[in-house]
Amino acid sequence: MSTIPYTKQLISFEEQVDLLKDRGMSVENEDKAVHILQNVSYYRLSGYWYPLLEDKENHVFKPGATFDTVFAIYKFDSKLRKLIITELEKIEVAVRTQIVHILSQRYDGYWFTNAALFTSPTKHAKALIKIAEEYNRSDEEFVTAFKNKYSNPFPPSWMTMEITSFGSLSILYSNLKPGKTKREIANYFGLPDTVLESWLHSIVYLRNICAHHCRLWNRVLSIRPLMPRSPKKQFIQDKTVSNKRTYFILCMVIYMLNTVNPKHSFIVRFKKLLVEYPNIDVKAMGFPVNWENDPLWQSDNN
Repeated sequence: MSTIPYTKQLISFEEQVDLLKDRGMSVENEDKAVHILQNVSYYRLSGYWYPLLEDKENHVFKPGATFDTVFAIYKFDSKLRKLIITELEKIEVAVRTQIVHILSQRYDGYWFTNAALFTSPTKHAKALIKIAEEYNRSDEEFVTAFKNKYSNPFPPSWMTMEITSFGSLSILYSNLKPGKTKREIANYFGLPDTVLESWLHSIVYLRNICAHHCRLWNRVLSIRPLMPRSPKKQFIQDKTVSNKRTYFILCMVIYMLNTVNPKHSFIVRFKKLLVEYPNIDVKAMGFPVNWENDPLWQSDNN
């Protein structure tokens, strides 16, 4: 397929409002719209008005499409990401704790440097380089104190993993040789090791989406977590739901929280968010019909 040079020029915020109106969007308060475009940007908001386009090729809006509707979806998405990332922190800390505790108990505090424990020597070597970069970059007091006192290239894992990114930790777990230890870590969360491996990868992906303020609510996920065939705890009853939509990710978060923080209020807070934004189409997020009746989503279980 042949390509052409990009020739579109930047236009003023007022001209952006005029363009939206010319394409059929209703803009009730033009000054407010200009202010929002000045602080959010036309391109970022375009991901939220895309579902409101009747003619996506020519960028013509459906009848009734309003700027206020677009901004409401944007605000919902922002609050959804903030809600999720708070819970991801709890999940990440718990995963980090289990990996460090189980592997250090089974081997020693420097298990992460032992290439014999990992499937791919190349991946392990790259992971160690990344961990070394994170360690050398850290200004944590315990890191400085360790460097000043000890000659080891790294502190033991219960220190090193605290300043290691969750992405690096996920890679370490995925590269662990299959066996009892890897299963024991996954078993703590009521999952097979292959499923936990895929979920950790998805959590890293989800965390990046949230941290970089990217659109989430109706996103088609490029990294798709596995559906557990026989989870040890309550999970989605409808096994036909798509694992590439936000609904599955939210179910995954709830499942992990039910182990990490059984008294969590994530479900209650998510439902309150939907009440606050009643125009949000949950079908666009992959939610099935009667999703609230699924036992996983019964808040009194938590």
